Amino acid sequence: MKLTAGERSSLIFEGISTVILLFLLNVSLVVMADFAIKSNPGMESGIFIIKQALQIGPYHTQIWSYQRWVVGFLVLIDIWVIVWRLRRRYAQYQLQHIIRELHYIAQGHFDHRISFKVRGEQQQVITSVNSLVDSAIQSMDDERKIEQSKDELITNVSHDLRTPLTSIIGYLGLIEDEQYHSQEDLLKYTHTAYEKATQMKSLVEDLFEYTKVRQTSAPLNIMSVNLDQMLEQLAASFELEASKKNITMSAETKPSNLMIQADAEKLGRLFSNLIANGLKYGDGATYIKLTAQQKNNEVQVYVSNDGAKIPEKSQNHLFERFYRVEESRSKATGGTGLGLAIVQGIVDLHHGNVKVESNEKETSFVVTIPIGYQADQAN
Repeated sequence: MKLTAGERSSLIFEGISTVILLFLLNVSLVVMADFAIKSNPGMESGIFIIKQALQIGPYHTQIWSYQRWVVGFLVLIDIWVIVWRLRRRYAQYQLQHIIRELHYIAQGHFDHRISFKVRGEQQQVITSVNSLVDSAIQSMDDERKIEQSKDELITNVSHDLRTPLTSIIGYLGLIEDEQYHSQEDLLKYTHTAYEKATQMKSLVEDLFEYTKVRQTSAPLNIMSVNLDQMLEQLAASFELEASKKNITMSAETKPSNLMIQADAEKLGRLFSNLIANGLKYGDGATYIKLTAQQKNNEVQVYVSNDGAKIPEKSQNHLFERFYRVEESRSKATGGTGLGLAIVQGIVDLHHGNVKVESNEKETSFVVTIPIGYQADQAN
């Protein structure tokens, strides 16, 4: 830490004044001691006898002048006192610098850090203060992101609810005002309103599921799940819908009858969302394959199709809430935008990970989860 010019001058002045005071004090002590000895013949004789009896070193050197030893001893004490006072004053300056830095940070300059280095326990204080400010900034950033995320959630939900709701109100308004010319028009209006209401219901259900899986404390009903049977059942349940698009469904697990510990309901929702995603966006696909394989203490499940490649710029955003590859938010091509976000949430609850691999030949969503679930395992 660098001292200011005023602090250096003050430190030098204090050192000089201390030297002067100690010099005067030493002279006073020597003079008083010498006067006391000379005014007391008995004491002077005793000191003379002691000097004759004392012999120092291998050459038996005798002490004839005690004043030199007294002065030397006082000089050592003086040096210690000077060093102690200067170090004490320097520590006070350091503390004042730290306090000024703290006041500066407290005024709202949270990007500022105490950059200088000091010795001793005060350095621990500086390190702790910098760490505390970093933690506070991180907490503020996290809180800001949460607020921004909430605002985006409200905006997106409002947008996706307002569009079908406007259509429902419009068509029901036509029916209410009897502005239809035939029974066919009436059925057309009611059918359109029903479809829009179904879209709203789907969005609300997905939003409800998303909020549940994003809660880290969400309860899981962990049980033994036969992954082979689950994938076979899922493939069969989507077979009719897939056949309408000339897509074949298949499922394979290695080894067969692979057992894992998981929440069966949420795991089924996870793979259903991935299959539905492939059916909806796998343009030109001829198959959707579900393949699972064990790797050490984990299982990897591939949901693959040979449809159109996912653009590379979109692959890193697929699992974000309300993200869609297509630019428009039309329900004719896109869903609620929560399907893959729900997948990510369920995978996180099972302490696993999910990624996408896409090229010109095949697109695969790869889900990796532990075979044995541990409630206290870190995400």
